[in-house]
Amino acid sequence: MRAGTEKLTIDGLVGMIEIAVDVPKIEPSEVKGLALVAHPHPLFGGAMDNKVAQTLAKTLNELGYIAVRPNFRGVGQTAGVHDHGVAETEDMLVVLEWMRAELGIFVGAPLVLAGFSFGSFVQSRVAAALQARGEAVSRMIMVGTAAGKWDVAPVPSDSIVIHGELDDTIPLGAVMRWAEPLELPVTVVAGADHFFHRRLHIIKQIIVQQW
Repeated sequence: MRAGTEKLTIDGLVGMIEIAVDVPKIEPSEVKGLALVAHPHPLFGGAMDNKVAQTLAKTLNELGYIAVRPNFRGVGQTAGVHDHGVAETEDMLVVLEWMRAELGIFVGAPLVLAGFSFGSFVQSRVAAALQARGEAVSRMIMVGTAAGKWDVAPVPSDSIVIHGELDDTIPLGAVMRWAEPLELPVTVVAGADHFFHRRLHIIKQIIVQQW
Protein backbone atom coordinates (compact mmCIF):
# COMPACT_ATOMS: atom_id res chain seq x y z
CA MET A 1 0.00 0.00 0.00
CA ARG A 2 1.06 3.57 -0.61
CA ALA A 3 2.16 5.85 2.23
CA GLY A 4 -0.60 7.85 3.85
CA THR A 5 -4.04 7.05 5.25
CA GLU A 6 -6.65 5.00 3.41
CA LYS A 7 -10.16 4.30 4.70
CA LEU A 8 -11.93 1.13 3.61
CA THR A 9 -14.33 -1.55 4.80
CA ILE A 10 -13.67 -5.24 5.35
CA ASP A 11 -15.95 -8.18 6.08
CA GLY A 12 -16.81 -8.62 9.76
CA LEU A 13 -18.85 -11.10 11.76
CA VAL A 14 -22.13 -9.16 11.45
CA GLY A 15 -21.41 -6.99 8.44
CA MET A 16 -18.77 -4.51 7.39
CA ILE A 17 -16.02 -3.10 9.61
CA GLU A 18 -14.70 0.33 8.70
CA ILE A 19 -10.98 0.81 9.14
CA ALA A 20 -8.31 3.43 8.52
CA VAL A 21 -4.93 2.12 7.41
CA ASP A 22 -1.97 4.39 8.17
CA VAL A 23 1.13 3.49 6.17
CA PRO A 24 4.50 5.09 7.04
CA LYS A 25 6.61 6.87 4.44
CA ILE A 26 9.30 4.20 4.31
CA GLU A 27 10.24 1.36 2.02
CA PRO A 28 8.24 -1.88 2.54
CA SER A 29 11.46 -3.64 3.53
CA GLU A 30 11.88 -1.15 6.39
CA VAL A 31 8.48 -1.82 7.98
CA LYS A 32 9.00 -3.31 11.44
CA GLY A 33 5.54 -4.76 12.01
CA LEU A 34 1.83 -4.10 12.42
CA ALA A 35 -0.07 -2.02 14.97
CA LEU A 36 -3.76 -2.26 15.89
CA VAL A 37 -5.21 0.90 17.49
CA ALA A 38 -8.50 0.98 19.44
CA HIS A 39 -10.54 4.17 19.98
CA PRO A 40 -12.51 5.33 23.06
CA HIS A 41 -16.10 4.53 24.00
CA PRO A 42 -18.45 4.67 20.98
CA LEU A 43 -21.47 5.77 23.02
CA PHE A 44 -19.63 8.93 24.04
CA GLY A 45 -18.37 10.00 20.63
CA GLY A 46 -15.43 7.61 20.31
CA ALA A 47 -14.35 6.81 16.76
CA MET A 48 -11.26 5.88 14.79
CA ASP A 49 -10.62 9.58 14.04
CA ASN A 50 -10.33 10.43 17.74
CA LYS A 51 -7.26 12.65 18.24
CA VAL A 52 -5.55 10.31 20.71
CA ALA A 53 -6.11 7.31 18.41
CA GLN A 54 -4.67 9.28 15.50
CA THR A 55 -1.70 10.32 17.62
CA LEU A 56 -1.03 6.68 18.50
CA ALA A 57 -1.20 5.64 14.84
CA LYS A 58 1.07 8.46 13.65
CA THR A 59 3.59 7.76 16.39
CA LEU A 60 3.67 4.07 15.51
CA ASN A 61 4.11 5.03 11.85
CA GLU A 62 7.19 7.02 12.84
CA LEU A 63 8.46 3.96 14.70
CA GLY A 64 8.12 1.93 11.50
CA TYR A 65 4.76 0.20 11.92
CA ILE A 66 1.73 0.05 9.64
CA ALA A 67 -1.20 1.05 11.87
CA VAL A 68 -4.87 0.12 11.51
CA ARG A 69 -7.66 1.98 13.33
CA PRO A 70 -11.05 0.20 13.17
CA ASN A 71 -14.39 1.74 14.07
CA PHE A 72 -16.19 -0.26 16.75
CA ARG A 73 -19.69 -1.62 16.14
CA GLY A 74 -22.27 1.01 15.32
CA VAL A 75 -19.69 3.71 14.56
CA GLY A 76 -19.32 5.13 11.06
CA GLN A 77 -19.77 2.38 8.49
CA THR A 78 -19.16 -0.46 10.96
CA ALA A 79 -22.22 -2.72 11.30
CA GLY A 80 -23.79 -3.86 14.56
CA VAL A 81 -24.44 -2.29 17.95
CA HIS A 82 -22.31 -1.61 21.00
CA ASP A 83 -21.61 -4.80 22.97
CA HIS A 84 -19.69 -3.58 26.04
CA GLY A 85 -16.36 -4.89 24.73
CA VAL A 86 -17.33 -8.50 23.96
CA ALA A 87 -18.19 -8.30 20.27
CA GLU A 88 -15.70 -5.45 19.91
CA THR A 89 -12.94 -7.86 20.93
CA GLU A 90 -14.14 -10.40 18.37
CA ASP A 91 -14.15 -7.73 15.68
CA MET A 92 -10.61 -6.66 16.55
CA LEU A 93 -9.45 -10.24 16.12
CA VAL A 94 -11.12 -10.29 12.69
CA VAL A 95 -9.32 -7.07 11.78
CA LEU A 96 -6.06 -8.58 12.98
CA GLU A 97 -6.55 -11.60 10.71
CA TRP A 98 -7.17 -9.22 7.80
CA MET A 99 -4.04 -7.24 8.67
CA ARG A 100 -1.87 -10.32 8.71
CA ALA A 101 -3.30 -11.54 5.40
CA GLU A 102 -3.26 -8.20 3.57
CA LEU A 103 -0.53 -6.15 5.26
CA GLY A 104 1.89 -8.72 6.64
CA ILE A 105 5.30 -7.62 5.43
CA PHE A 106 6.80 -10.91 6.54
CA VAL A 107 5.56 -14.00 8.32
CA GLY A 108 5.41 -13.48 12.06
CA ALA A 109 5.73 -9.69 11.84
CA PRO A 110 5.73 -8.09 15.32
CA LEU A 111 2.33 -6.90 16.53
CA VAL A 112 1.68 -3.84 18.69
CA LEU A 113 -1.68 -3.27 20.41
CA ALA A 114 -2.55 0.31 21.38
CA GLY A 115 -5.74 1.56 22.97
CA PHE A 116 -7.22 4.70 24.46
CA SER A 117 -9.76 4.63 27.32
CA PHE A 118 -12.45 2.02 26.46
CA GLY A 119 -10.11 0.95 23.67
CA SER A 120 -7.47 0.01 26.26
CA PHE A 121 -10.00 -2.33 27.89
CA VAL A 122 -10.77 -3.96 24.53
CA GLN A 123 -7.07 -4.32 23.73
CA SER A 124 -6.43 -6.03 27.06
CA ARG A 125 -9.09 -8.58 26.04
CA VAL A 126 -7.52 -8.96 22.60
CA ALA A 127 -4.12 -9.62 24.17
CA ALA A 128 -5.64 -12.24 26.50
CA ALA A 129 -7.36 -13.95 23.55
CA LEU A 130 -4.12 -14.02 21.58
CA GLN A 131 -2.20 -15.36 24.57
CA ALA A 132 -4.76 -18.15 24.94
CA ARG A 133 -4.01 -19.09 21.33
CA GLY A 134 -0.30 -19.09 21.98
CA GLU A 135 0.23 -15.94 19.89
CA ALA A 136 2.61 -13.23 21.02
CA VAL A 137 2.10 -9.47 21.23
CA SER A 138 5.29 -7.50 20.75
CA ARG A 139 4.26 -4.45 22.80
CA MET A 140 1.20 -2.76 24.28
CA ILE A 141 0.39 0.92 24.70
CA MET A 142 -2.39 1.91 27.13
CA VAL A 143 -3.49 5.55 27.25
CA GLY A 144 -6.17 6.68 29.70
CA THR A 145 -6.42 3.06 30.82
CA ALA A 146 -10.02 2.20 31.68
CA ALA A 147 -9.24 0.59 35.04
CA GLY A 148 -12.10 0.83 37.50
CA LYS A 149 -14.77 1.32 34.84
CA TRP A 150 -14.15 -2.02 33.14
CA ASP A 151 -12.31 -5.18 34.09
CA VAL A 152 -9.03 -4.42 32.32
CA ALA A 153 -7.03 -7.63 31.98
CA PRO A 154 -3.38 -7.78 33.07
CA VAL A 155 -0.87 -6.64 30.46
CA PRO A 156 2.88 -7.36 30.07
CA SER A 157 5.26 -5.52 32.38
CA ASP A 158 6.94 -3.72 29.45
CA SER A 159 3.66 -2.12 28.38
CA ILE A 160 3.65 1.65 28.02
CA VAL A 161 0.94 3.07 30.30
CA ILE A 162 0.18 6.80 30.07
CA HIS A 163 -2.38 8.67 32.16
CA GLY A 164 -3.41 12.25 32.79
CA GLU A 165 -2.93 13.72 36.24
CA LEU A 166 -6.31 15.47 36.14
CA ASP A 167 -8.31 12.69 34.44
CA ASP A 168 -11.82 12.88 35.95
CA THR A 169 -13.21 10.14 33.67
CA ILE A 170 -10.76 7.44 34.75
CA PRO A 171 -9.21 8.62 38.06
CA LEU A 172 -5.46 8.21 38.29
CA GLY A 173 -5.87 6.36 41.59
CA ALA A 174 -7.87 3.59 39.91
CA VAL A 175 -5.10 3.06 37.36
CA MET A 176 -2.47 2.96 40.08
CA ARG A 177 -4.44 0.32 42.01
CA TRP A 178 -4.71 -1.76 38.81
CA ALA A 179 -1.02 -1.35 37.97
CA GLU A 180 0.43 -1.99 41.44
CA PRO A 181 -0.01 -5.80 41.63
CA LEU A 182 1.25 -6.05 38.05
CA GLU A 183 4.41 -4.11 39.01
CA LEU A 184 3.61 -1.94 36.02
CA PRO A 185 5.07 1.58 35.70
CA VAL A 186 2.61 4.37 34.90
CA THR A 187 3.75 7.59 33.24
CA VAL A 188 1.67 10.52 34.49
CA VAL A 189 1.30 13.63 32.35
CA ALA A 190 1.08 16.66 34.64
CA GLY A 191 -2.01 18.79 34.12
CA ALA A 192 -3.50 16.46 31.48
CA ASP A 193 -7.21 15.62 31.41
CA HIS A 194 -8.71 12.42 30.02
CA PHE A 195 -8.48 13.55 26.41
CA PHE A 196 -4.99 15.07 26.72
CA HIS A 197 -6.12 18.40 25.31
CA ARG A 198 -3.07 20.39 24.18
CA ARG A 199 -0.80 17.57 25.36
CA LEU A 200 -1.03 15.06 22.51
CA HIS A 201 2.58 15.77 21.61
CA ILE A 202 3.60 14.53 25.06
CA ILE A 203 1.99 11.16 24.36
CA LYS A 204 4.19 10.86 21.30
CA GLN A 205 7.30 11.89 23.23
CA ILE A 206 6.68 9.33 25.97
CA ILE A 207 6.14 6.46 23.55
CA VAL A 208 9.23 7.27 21.51
CA GLN A 209 11.37 7.66 24.63
CA GLN A 210 10.16 4.39 26.15
CA TRP A 211 10.33 2.40 22.94
